Amino acid sequence: MWILWIILLVVIIYMLKDVVGFSKPSSSGEDALEILKRRYAQGEIDEVEYKRRKLELEK
Repeated sequence: MWILWIILLVVIIYMLKDVVGFSKPSSSGEDALEILKRRYAQGEIDEVEYKRRKLELEK
């Protein structure tokens, strides 16, 4: 009977971890501005798009 309660508790904790915010950060470790800079440097976006998105991120 104790096993059932332990399993139930583990399932509840697992389901709540995302709601409460205990999930792991992204594995890449890049924040949005770093990603934007990288995309601009690689030529994926032009200067106008880079500046527009950078302003949006800095709000």
